[in-house]
Amino acid sequence: MDGIHLLGEWYGCAADLPEMTRAGPLRTLCLRVSEASGMTIVGDRFFQFEPQGVTGTVLLAESHLAIHTWPEHGFVTIDVYVCNYTTDNTAKAELLFRSMQDALMPQHTKFQAIHRGGRDA
Repeated sequence: MDGIHLLGEWYGCAADLPEMTRAGPLRTLCLRVSEASGMTIVGDRFFQFEPQGVTGTVLLAESHLAIHTWPEHGFVTIDVYVCNYTTDNTAKAELLFRSMQDALMPQHTKFQAIHRGGRDA
């Protein structure tokens, strides 16, 4: 199955952002940005760590968004994976990824794009 998997490591995110520290605000952001990018949300699950930090996933008809925050280190990992089964969803995935990055404002980043599947070898 042809698809694109976008992977990010974000450093220097503001540790006091509610989206970095609490499940509710991060869930709201992820759902809003997923919808705004044209994705089809079919479910979500977010887990609050104590005293802070969040792991969350948004299940998309196109595939998924997964995010993990470590506010005490100003660090986030994120991945956005989409299938391109009947439609090329690459632009939507890129918009979703960039919008999340804009919201969490890392000072520096690492980025990888992996093309998944495709034609038989």
